[in-house]
Amino acid sequence: MEVRADPAEVGRARRWARSRLAVCGIGADEPLAETLVLLISELVTNAVVHTGCPAVLRMLLPDVPAPSGTVRVEVADSSSRAPQPRDADGGDTNGRGLALVDGLADRWGWQEESTGGKRIWCEVDRGVSGLPVGEALLPAPSAGSAPPTGSAYSTALSALKG
Repeated sequence: MEVRADPAEVGRARRWARSRLAVCGIGADEPLAETLVLLISELVTNAVVHTGCPAVLRMLLPDVPAPSGTVRVEVADSSSRAPQPRDADGGDTNGRGLALVDGLADRWGWQEESTGGKRIWCEVDRGVSGLPVGEALLPAPSAGSAPPTGSAYSTALSALKG
């Protein structure tokens, strides 16, 4: 999917991802879909906001519906500037994108493109450790604690469901 250098494109990228996942039999309310849509939202936002360049979004799904396999998300842009993870303070309204990607994806990284620019990618494994698809893909709260509330993470998930 081609993404223009416009922050409004992030919403279009989320809708595109949900429709692709639905075609593959992954419902919008499944944890796997929520995780992938959040990852796409963060990577596309980074490309559009921090580079000011158009980008290309790809989501690579297993060829056939299966309870396991790896889903890969890639966002390529023409900027050669490396992604810069930041440490956001509690009151900051941005700076958490790559931290979310790091926490939600099984793997992520970036590479320079031979034609210039870069490609940032992340992967999510489906059906990990024999669990049903979509289970245990979102971080669990630590032992003895309640799920986080009011955090940037849960706020972001709530916004994406809307």
